[in-house]
Amino acid sequence: MATRGNTTMLRRDPTEDHRSPSPLELLFDLTAVVAIALCAKELHHGLASGHAADSLIAFTMVFFTVWWAWMNFTWFASAYDTDDWGYRTAVFVQMSGALVLAAGVPRVFEGRGFGIVTAGYLIMRVGLISQWVRVARADGKGSRSAKRHAGGLIVLQIGWVALLAVPDMTAGMVGFFALAALELCLPFWAESGHLNRWHPRHMADRHGLFTIIVLGESILSSVIGIQVAVGSGRQLADLTAVVVGGLLIVFALWWLYFDQPAAEVASRALGAGHRQTRSAAVWGYGHFFIFASAAAVGSGLAVAVDQTTGHSELGDLPAALAITAPIALYILFVWGLHASARPRGLREAKPYIVATLVICSSWTPEPVLITGLVLTGAVVARVVSGSRPSITEQQGPA
Repeated sequence: MATRGNTTMLRRDPTEDHRSPSPLELLFDLTAVVAIALCAKELHHGLASGHAADSLIAFTMVFFTVWWAWMNFTWFASAYDTDDWGYRTAVFVQMSGALVLAAGVPRVFEGRGFGIVTAGYLIMRVGLISQWVRVARADGKGSRSAKRHAGGLIVLQIGWVALLAVPDMTAGMVGFFALAALELCLPFWAESGHLNRWHPRHMADRHGLFTIIVLGESILSSVIGIQVAVGSGRQLADLTAVVVGGLLIVFALWWLYFDQPAAEVASRALGAGHRQTRSAAVWGYGHFFIFASAAAVGSGLAVAVDQTTGHSELGDLPAALAITAPIALYILFVWGLHASARPRGLREAKPYIVATLVICSSWTPEPVLITGLVLTGAVVARVVSGSRPSITEQQGPA
């Protein structure tokens, strides 16, 4: 077991007590959230200006980049956070890259390319590769896996840089998704024959905290939209339905995520066994859709403000779907990722019914308010039915 402040990069004990996110991890999250905030902002402007298809493609591509960088850091830290000067320095390099990446987000949405985003990604990869090289030198059991991680990252990063030279936009997009698929496959190949031992409670906390951060961006997006609307002479009373509905939506999305036994599910997904890598991937990769949809909710709320104040080029139905579609996606993935830990009666139609009602809210005069009331009803139903797991069940094994 590696101890905090140890200069040798050994694996941490996945069963250690009181493993909580470190201050350095929280600082890293703040750099990642800058990029997420810019993604949500640019998606909002793209949707409101009537460029939904191009904006959604750009959002998916950039958000994948941000999320995957966060995943690489988070999962490595769960296994090898020694908190010595070398580890901290490498993380600072990664954070610097995250900020450079964030600076390039608007250029992607404007169609001016991935140059700055790729530069930021390259900086982040330098920090991460140095971490894996340290592991390869220090951890005998994990040396082969660490070398594969480091080597794979180097090859893939060469691919990302080479992709900048592709002049055709369609070919560049195909290349992007091909490299993204290889990125997702790298952990399977690197971990074959040697499974890293992540700390389930730590991983559950890290993903939960990031969910809170992204939901916080939803609140920020809607508040900025309301501020702009009021500043342009609109009465706050005109936005009452959007304000009330938006708050109900964010509160309910938080409730529905944290009402799930996250630590128990993480323990099952990350525990020992031949299927560990696959189950961990389903749990970890599935959170992409939770994070992305939560970020898109913020953009949708901002679009709803624009629609109410007459500053959107969308029709009423597309504007409503900008908020209801990501919410429905969020609901389905939250329930889906946690279904294995719930009683069978709660795994069946309820999430699909709620998601369907949310989508149907798009055809009502006040889609944001109606959606908020539907989600509030779902929360109340869960409370009344007594389906919430006990504290012991939520905590799972230490």
